[in-house]
Amino acid sequence: MRLRSHRRYLPQFVLAGSLLICFGVWRWAETILIPSNTFSAQAKGIPIGNNSDLYPRWLGARETLLHGRDPYSAEVTRDIQLGFYGRQLDPNNSSDPTDQVGFAYPLYVIFLLAPTVNLPFQTVLEIFQWLCLLSLAGSVPLWMRATGVRKTPMFTLAGMVLAVSSFPAVQEFHMQNLTALVVLLLAAAATSAVRGWLALSGFLLALSTIKPQLSGAFVFFFMLWATAQWAKRQRLFWSFVVSLVALVVAAERVSPGWVGRFLMVVRAYRGYAGDPSILQALLPAWLAKLVAAALVALCVYSCWRWRNAAAGTKQFGWALAWVAALPLALIPKLAAYNHALLIPALLVLLSRHKTVFKAGLMARALTKGAFACLLWQWMTAVILALASLLVAGSRLRPLAGVPEYTLLALPPVTILAVIVTTLSREVASREIPLDSLSTLRVPAARHE
Repeated sequence: MRLRSHRRYLPQFVLAGSLLICFGVWRWAETILIPSNTFSAQAKGIPIGNNSDLYPRWLGARETLLHGRDPYSAEVTRDIQLGFYGRQLDPNNSSDPTDQVGFAYPLYVIFLLAPTVNLPFQTVLEIFQWLCLLSLAGSVPLWMRATGVRKTPMFTLAGMVLAVSSFPAVQEFHMQNLTALVVLLLAAAATSAVRGWLALSGFLLALSTIKPQLSGAFVFFFMLWATAQWAKRQRLFWSFVVSLVALVVAAERVSPGWVGRFLMVVRAYRGYAGDPSILQALLPAWLAKLVAAALVALCVYSCWRWRNAAAGTKQFGWALAWVAALPLALIPKLAAYNHALLIPALLVLLSRHKTVFKAGLMARALTKGAFACLLWQWMTAVILALASLLVAGSRLRPLAGVPEYTLLALPPVTILAVIVTTLSREVASREIPLDSLSTLRVPAARHE
């Protein structure tokens, strides 16, 4: 009876815990981490302007749509620097950042930002800060629906609170990168496929290509998934193709020849702003390339293996976990805001704990390691936040980065957990795609 009573109140306890974590993470960030980072930047002479990742995209959209300027030009890049850094970068100043903060996005991103170009940037920034958090929170129930996770509303709400209690959420709020929007678009595209709204799913996938390095693996899987059962799913394929072509052509009408200039800017961007990938940061260069090739091959195999899976099934969820987590190991960017793509993988690992348990010791250890990385970030942030109630934040400055210690470990450990679990006999033998069951002859039920 007592155990049953505890289970009854478990959702409330989980929600209360998530709210405590939310308080801890944001207090740590606002009173300890951000002042510490600002102090460090000022001590090094690093220029500080609005420091908003949205600003280069917004200014590029405004200059293109209102003044007909080329957002990829050196002149617009210098204008961007004036706002982002507060002044132009000086190549002779060794303390200046190497990131030129150019407009390194496909031009059709301007259509998403078009409603904001007549507003003051400070207003746009404040709106977008909250839009980032709403996007991350809103993606959680969408990912749950897409991956076949069924939880009570209280657990879902707790998941939404935890999504905005993460370090990626803190970065998105203060940097306003477009990753949160892309994560929401991908979650909505996957959920639309589950609901059978294939045309909408294809359109949302096309919009998500404003950051192709994040959405590329999703697009590959969904195109493979659509062609696997062409008669039933071709609307997704054609919707994606037509929408993407329309975006590219519309952008070409606005600024002819933009594709070539965009590719030139991307090559330059990788030279001045590209980080090593997580694999390159953790492994020797030759081994990182070998592991990256192996991961891509395994991802292709997994997508092919589940190409017939019905949307919303366990197999569909595992495929989404794969294509969401894989880019984090490959892209040359270590920024934590991209870790929001781990949400579907973590949801699948958490909800399929019985499958993970039966998949073997390695799968269990890696899954526990992934959640241990998260718990480290949350618990240390809460401890520091509570300490800041008693001690001045400036005295805790040497400990400001402690919750970030597991940031680099979280993506590879999560990816390995997904790999080991999906390649196990447990998943291979038990989780048969439901669409394939229609091809099997099922004997008539016996009536005992």
